[in-house]
Amino acid sequence: MHYLVTTGTAGVIEINGTVIVEILTFLVMLVVLARYVYPVLVQLAEARQRAIAQQLHDAEAARAAAEARLKEAQTQLEDARKTAQQVIDSANKSGEQLRQDMRDKAEEDARRIGESARRDIEAERDRALQSARSEVAALVVTATEKVIGETLDQPKHRQLIDRAIEEVASADGSR
Repeated sequence: MHYLVTTGTAGVIEINGTVIVEILTFLVMLVVLARYVYPVLVQLAEARQRAIAQQLHDAEAARAAAEARLKEAQTQLEDARKTAQQVIDSANKSGEQLRQDMRDKAEEDARRIGESARRDIEAERDRALQSARSEVAALVVTATEKVIGETLDQPKHRQLIDRAIEEVASADGSR
């Protein structure tokens, strides 16, 4: 330190007018930078920081919206599955009901056909009995005419036929 005071130099650096001008220039440059450049740089940095913060906020909002849409889509998918299952169940139930209705209708048709066949059989039997009675009546009339030897008039004829039919019916017994 003693060397500096006596010689006015500080080792490698000499303090002369150039150093003072450089220091003054440096200070002026600092003032100019602080006054004009740094505020602009700070504003640009703050704007960039705000833009990044806004992008982060937007990204977070977009992620939250995407999650909400995903949950909504999952809910809609679940509702669609439930609806599809209800449709399937309804179709199965309708099919079972249709099968039962068809079975009932088939049974009703079979019963009706059986009843109709029974009525037809009874009608045919009655026609056969009536035909047999008519033939028996004709045979009785013929036999009576041969036995009596004369032709019967209409009232006698009717009376004999009715009596013969009664005899045949009572001899039949079960019918």
